[in-house]
Amino acid sequence: GDEAYALLDFAVPDPPGRDGGLGLDRGSALALVACGQALADSDLTVDDGNRHRVGVVLGTTLGSLRSASDCSRQTLVRDRPYLVDPLLFGNSGLHRAAGRAAGWFGLTGVNATVAGAQLAGLAALRYAGSQLRRGHADAVLAGGVEELSPHAAWVAEHTFKGEEHRVPVGEGAGVFVVEDAAAMRAAGRRPQAEVLAVEVGQYAPPGGDPDPAAGLARCISDALATAGVAPAEVWAVATGESGVRALDLVEQEAVDRVVRAARCLRVKETVGDGPAAGAALQLAGLLAHHRAAPALDGRVSLVTSCSPDGAVGVAVVRAWSRPAPG
Repeated sequence: GDEAYALLDFAVPDPPGRDGGLGLDRGSALALVACGQALADSDLTVDDGNRHRVGVVLGTTLGSLRSASDCSRQTLVRDRPYLVDPLLFGNSGLHRAAGRAAGWFGLTGVNATVAGAQLAGLAALRYAGSQLRRGHADAVLAGGVEELSPHAAWVAEHTFKGEEHRVPVGEGAGVFVVEDAAAMRAAGRRPQAEVLAVEVGQYAPPGGDPDPAAGLARCISDALATAGVAPAEVWAVATGESGVRALDLVEQEAVDRVVRAARCLRVKETVGDGPAAGAALQLAGLLAHHRAAPALDGRVSLVTSCSPDGAVGVAVVRAWSRPAPG
């Protein structure tokens, strides 16, 4: 299609004493802004005493597809010895955004990238949780990022060709400051949300065997059991539906099997389909509903996702309202 959800006026402010946006690919820039906003929105103070215990875990699809593609092209069209732009080469790796974010904010704790496309945001939350439980970090900036480029639009167009109701391709980044909830409460701080469980699984592509819809239903049931939540307690489900019929049916059928009465939030209808940013933006959409709504305090919701290759996942989240700053 000829439509897209793009951040047309997006720009990265240059912090004092840094190289600014020199050599910064769009995905890394989006991640930097999201990480900065997440830190500013939290009550976590990062200083020399704890920066070694604060990490970054970001989900991606292929990193900066534009940078990788342009870098590969330069090896073919430039004269020997293949004069590839070194800044472009640096941006072509999957880990660029997470690495730049850690350096930008001086975070020297665990640093990882999870390549999972539609499942990337959920996988990043799961990975962050494991780092906290194992004592490798006290706080992790976790989320997902996807940049928009002609290359990404071309891939989406050819992957989902013929899907008349597909949501236009999009871009964005969603990042959350993830800490141990019990430790926060012990310190007199209150989380806005608590991730009670994350379950993922790999099944056949939609329509195949083993059935991904049945697999996602199993993941939802297992996650709710781990969280100690009954299906009837689920208030809403933020799905990854993007207008691709086979994928959407996986989520719809799975949700209907387990939590029929829950409200459905289709976040991609507002922000577009940026695969690796999807689950993080779905979670952000849920928290936005809670932000100024005390009546929803303590309600439990789900974030679900499904990929074309049959990977499925769900996060169980309990959230609260949050007073306005000041």
